[in-house]
Amino acid sequence: MGVMKRYLQFVKPYRWKIVATLLIGVMKFAIPLLIPILMKYVIDDVIGSESLTADEQTRKLFITMGIMLIIFVGIRPPIEYYRQYFAQWTASKILYDIRDRLFTHIQKLSFKFYSNTRAGEVISRVINDVEQTKDFVITGLMNLWLDATTVLIAITIMLTMDVPLTVVAIIVFPLYIFSVRYFFGNLRKLTRQRSQALAEVQSYLHERVAGMSVIKSFAIEDHEQKQFDRNNANFLNKALNHTRWTAKAFSVVNTITDLAPLIVITYAGYQVIHNDLTVGTLVAFMGYVERLYNPLRRLVNASTTLTQSIASMDRVFELIDEKYDIEDAPDAKELTNVVGNITFENVHFAYDEKEKPVLKNINLDVKAGETIAFVGMSGGGKSSLVSLVPRFYDVTKGRILLDGVDIRKLKVRSLRDKIGMVLQDNILFSESVKENILLGKPTGTDQEVYAAAEAANAQEFIENLPEGYDTKVGERGVKLSGGQKQRVAIARVFIKNPPILILDEATSALDLESEHLIQEAIEKLAKNRTTFIIAHRLSTITHADRIVLIEHGEIVEIGTHEELMKKQGHYYQLFQVQNLNVTQET
Repeated sequence: MGVMKRYLQFVKPYRWKIVATLLIGVMKFAIPLLIPILMKYVIDDVIGSESLTADEQTRKLFITMGIMLIIFVGIRPPIEYYRQYFAQWTASKILYDIRDRLFTHIQKLSFKFYSNTRAGEVISRVINDVEQTKDFVITGLMNLWLDATTVLIAITIMLTMDVPLTVVAIIVFPLYIFSVRYFFGNLRKLTRQRSQALAEVQSYLHERVAGMSVIKSFAIEDHEQKQFDRNNANFLNKALNHTRWTAKAFSVVNTITDLAPLIVITYAGYQVIHNDLTVGTLVAFMGYVERLYNPLRRLVNASTTLTQSIASMDRVFELIDEKYDIEDAPDAKELTNVVGNITFENVHFAYDEKEKPVLKNINLDVKAGETIAFVGMSGGGKSSLVSLVPRFYDVTKGRILLDGVDIRKLKVRSLRDKIGMVLQDNILFSESVKENILLGKPTGTDQEVYAAAEAANAQEFIENLPEGYDTKVGERGVKLSGGQKQRVAIARVFIKNPPILILDEATSALDLESEHLIQEAIEKLAKNRTTFIIAHRLSTITHADRIVLIEHGEIVEIGTHEELMKKQGHYYQLFQVQNLNVTQET
């Protein structure tokens, strides 16, 4: 389906509004077409009449102008108002629907998509490109047709006045059509290149604003300025290429449209000199020539605008067409009651089919309520393994069962609804502390928020904030310390109250006091839930029911802390090294 056809699917619900706007627009554009006829009438039939006295001429003039005043002052303003209002209202509603659809879509896209796509690129398409498509509605579906209608009405009126002169007036039409087709054929590609370059500038800027602390701490402002200048210069080059081509188009097309009045004046002047045409008709024709070619000049502007809109449509639908890596199976079931037994059967996983697998032959049977700790060197596959449970990614081979059912046969949202996650770097939104906790349960009450904060050992610090639970935490929770952010994230899981819990490095990189408070909250949270813990500090997971050591994507050892220490294998060596480091530090 063509890009415009697809866009029209969003337009379809508002088609009657567009028809009404067009009808109002026809009246708005038709009224000024009375002016040339008025001029002909006043010159030939009032001022130039030899059979009327001066008083009769004056009376006729004032009556005529009175009628025109009623039309132009009484009727035209409300028509203009409603045309503008309905046009903008319709376009704004269509854009609302597209952005709504896009946000729904980007929420369904997988982690894989976001790991390969810059956030600024997505934002640019949802904001800038969608906004650019507005011109397709205003210009393409409304003004374009109104201008075309104005041209047809003007030609019809001119034909009733003088056929040969009308033919002379439109003699340059073929040249106009040819030049528009020639120049604007290449403009879509140039416009798309310019939009892409602008998106790259926006993506770069978005990343650097978010990471300004890194730029300042490394004192690399000069380096970053050069990098930004390079991106900005790329956009400038693409914009200038677009501008050059557009300027050529306008210079040629406007020259052609400027020829028409000159030809008409020459021919009509000759006719008047030889008494084959009245002066009033000459003046009226010149008025109509202007009203004929002004819309054609606007059509050139419209071509530029529409080309930009279509290029933006390409980018919008390119995002809409982005495939979902994780989708519900046609027969997927809603997950309701969860016991919490989880089984990994011969699980293999690779982030890309062409890459080596990061997980191989993972077999693990987890009973409901058990706490399983995954340990091992960084890059061994621990985080990849737990990310398969909520189906952030799907297994490449094998399967994961929840209470005996393959999780790929469950509806994704219902599965994730039963899982709570606390990560090393938890994202907090810039809203209040209370709103961030309520992300775990948007329908939660204030009492539930307070209870969750207390269970997460967060109540004391929250109450000491300037506005308590209503304190805004800033983007990504920048106003809170690392330990405070973690406790808000844990409170979020407490209020959600899920049967399955995933803790990925939840206590790393914290001071001892914060670690103690968070460890205490985590132990409370993990009680009677199936819990997976990834920990760097082995001392924090000695209480786990079983510890699983993963190296190079495979399970190397498994058992309780005591069993693995007695075995004196890889886990024992890792524990000894960590204890030695702690002893040396103290």
